[in-house]
Amino acid sequence: MTLNDLQTGDSAVITRIHGTGAFRKRITEMGFIRGQTVTVVKSTPFKGPVEYRIMSGTVSLRRSEAMLIDVTVGMPKEIIKEHPFRPIYTESAGTENGNGSRKITVAMVGNPNSGKTTLYNRLSKSNERVANYAGVTVGLKETTFDYKGYQISFTDLPGTYSLSAYSEDEVIVRNFLNGKRPDIVVNVVDAGNPERHMYLTTQLIDMGVQVIIALNMYDDLKARGDKLDISMLGNLIGIPIVPTIGRRGKGIYRLLNRIIEVYEDREPVTRHTHINYGKEIELSINRVEKELEQYQEQLAGQHLRYYAVRALERDDYCMHILGQMSDFEDLRPLITDEVNRLEGLFKEDTETLISNARYAFVAGALKETYQKGTQDRALSRTQKIDRVMTHKYFSFPIFLMILFGMFHATFSLGQYPMSWIEAGVDWLGNGLSGLLPEGMVHDFLIDGVIGGVGGVIVFLPNIMILFLIISFMEDTGYMARTAFIMDRVMHIFGLHGKSFIPLIMGFGCNVPAMMATRMLENRRDRILTMMIIPFMSCSARLPVYILIAGAVFPGQAGNVIFLMYLIGILFSIVMALIFKTTLFRKSEAPFVMELPPYRTPGLRMVLRHMWLKAALYLKKMGGIILIASIVIWALGYFPRNVELSKDYDALIAAELTKIEQVQKISVNDNSESDLPGGTVVDQGQDTDEQPLDELLSAEEPSEVIISGGTAEDQKQEIIEGSRSAITELETARSNEQQAGSYIGHLGRAIEPVISPLGFDWKMGVSLLAGFAAKEVVVSTMGVLYQVSDSEENTVSLQQKLREQVYTEGELKGQKVWTPLAGFSFLIFVLLYLPCVSVVVTMGRESGSWKWAGFVVFYTTFLAWFASFCVYQIGSLF
Repeated sequence: MTLNDLQTGDSAVITRIHGTGAFRKRITEMGFIRGQTVTVVKSTPFKGPVEYRIMSGTVSLRRSEAMLIDVTVGMPKEIIKEHPFRPIYTESAGTENGNGSRKITVAMVGNPNSGKTTLYNRLSKSNERVANYAGVTVGLKETTFDYKGYQISFTDLPGTYSLSAYSEDEVIVRNFLNGKRPDIVVNVVDAGNPERHMYLTTQLIDMGVQVIIALNMYDDLKARGDKLDISMLGNLIGIPIVPTIGRRGKGIYRLLNRIIEVYEDREPVTRHTHINYGKEIELSINRVEKELEQYQEQLAGQHLRYYAVRALERDDYCMHILGQMSDFEDLRPLITDEVNRLEGLFKEDTETLISNARYAFVAGALKETYQKGTQDRALSRTQKIDRVMTHKYFSFPIFLMILFGMFHATFSLGQYPMSWIEAGVDWLGNGLSGLLPEGMVHDFLIDGVIGGVGGVIVFLPNIMILFLIISFMEDTGYMARTAFIMDRVMHIFGLHGKSFIPLIMGFGCNVPAMMATRMLENRRDRILTMMIIPFMSCSARLPVYILIAGAVFPGQAGNVIFLMYLIGILFSIVMALIFKTTLFRKSEAPFVMELPPYRTPGLRMVLRHMWLKAALYLKKMGGIILIASIVIWALGYFPRNVELSKDYDALIAAELTKIEQVQKISVNDNSESDLPGGTVVDQGQDTDEQPLDELLSAEEPSEVIISGGTAEDQKQEIIEGSRSAITELETARSNEQQAGSYIGHLGRAIEPVISPLGFDWKMGVSLLAGFAAKEVVVSTMGVLYQVSDSEENTVSLQQKLREQVYTEGELKGQKVWTPLAGFSFLIFVLLYLPCVSVVVTMGRESGSWKWAGFVVFYTTFLAWFASFCVYQIGSLF
């Protein structure tokens, strides 16, 4: 029977692993080996992946992959075996570091979810991103600090299960360790699952590097009642072990002290140990290693035994390195003969034989030092939560509800602090406007800087709420569950289940989402995922959504924003299906993913994650957004010699004179007068009646007597009418000035392309500016839609958008921002080309700039076509 035949709750023993390539290697490294007990935890909706428990951890596999694993109920006699601990001890480590150097290079490696980056942050006082799922650290993170007279350089490497390197982030680990050869490697091991995590330790032992084990999350081990003789285990494997609790900073200084002791060759535990692979395998290793001695100089002093073991495993990277050596073809037949000999003798491939021996080494060492407790509290808690969160039928609706709640909270809760910041920006603008004299400096600061940057900074609370919720999802471990839940759906459309994690990360920012695709083993999956990440509405688009939805759909803004996110997901799925049948018609990669236990996120850590993202947003304010706002302002401000259709200064002066005249008229309310209401009489005359507007022509307006008080209303109406006329004149002058400016000419040039979408030239210019960063769309509008300086009450940008009307053409007098035009604009912002940083990141991550160029082209065309359909079809109704 196969693993797929088991039902939820069933347990069985693995008897054989079928399949080849990356799948066979990966599941072997994750504990699926002959003789290991595996339990079915649960299955996902739509016959998706199944969650299995093995080696104190949980791993999800597709059903098609579970069919490649033979199991049996009970332990067959032929595979019942003990795990004797039989290492091969050599000489004491005898480091070569006792050379007087005061610099120590340290690399931190470990499995995903081992708390490696958290420990790194504590050691270095850094703020690198951490989360409770695989693939968070996607590049090298380095820091240097002084400790006890030493300069210690720490490098945090991506999480990896082994040195076989199937994904891009694992390639980084392998290349660093092989190329840089750090003085010391700190191997971070999860104390809750040492058997699985120490598989990587065995490979580090083969490499011959100096290793220190940081037994992290040691508090979880103690809470479960487990017992581990750390001193004995360290002596058995020849590696010093330091218990740590990374999130609390416990054991940090002990670890630093141990690093110095090992570097100075003062640590008695440290010694060279070889994994005992058994008589026949050791014989093959010795034969290959002996022949490799002739390449010692070309291998730059690297450990020959490591290359011998990897050669017998038929590791591609090792064979590539050896293939570059002179006369390697003389050695290749020996390697082939030894591989064939072992596989013929054991009826198993050498990769599996060596992996089983490594696990036997770990199991033997732990059998003598490790006693498991009777209760796994973390597991119990995880199982209880997963009964709901990954339920066969409820998990998908729950996930949609979480997304809906996240986006609604982002808009609704953010409205209050957003209004406070908006009021502060208005106060600053009005204050500076009153202090500065009219002129270019005044316009530059008020319209260019405050109008541009201030229009974007008001959305900071919304960004912080969004990242607060995303950080919570990451730190608890729910993010990994989203890939588990969605794999079946993603698989239908040609995507890997793990692709869902970068896609969800895209809601925060597309740049780290592009980098997170390194967790995908298959290059096809990486490129395909990167092609559709731009459809994920990043936080930079959120200010645009809030601005336009709040202006055009004030009563349904939250629902409209949620709809935009759903439309983005829908487009990503459709485009993935199209690409699957056209550009990426190749075999799919297996779905093998560890599901970490749920962890309670520390409030401090979640808030720090949120603030770091908010700080990046603020950094944009003083960088690209400020620069873009200044450029947009300058393009709209110059040239100043634009020929206007009217003498606006004279017309405005006339209206100001009228206001001044009306304000000089002194009015007395004579309620006993018999004169008709609404008339005004000079005090010195008893019979001549004068309407108020005629009185304005007098050179010296005199005191008047009013009957019924209606003349006072007339006076206020004239003043308000003149002020309104001044506002209209200033707006018309500004519009003509902008239309004749450099940016106006640019907008007019693209108007034929965007007018079928329902956009005017200002909307088109805003979209062009958005290529730098999507927030610049808002800052550009803040510059283009300036509020008149004569207004006593500042009008928000949203209100300004509502008031915009066409000033010429067939649509003259009609609203620019109609609901249809606004929705068309939102669709375009959702779909069109990503910002320049995303394009650059994709070019680097994909290894080819043609893919980045293709994304720019096809997303922009798709955005134009979708907006065209929305506006033209909507106009019919």
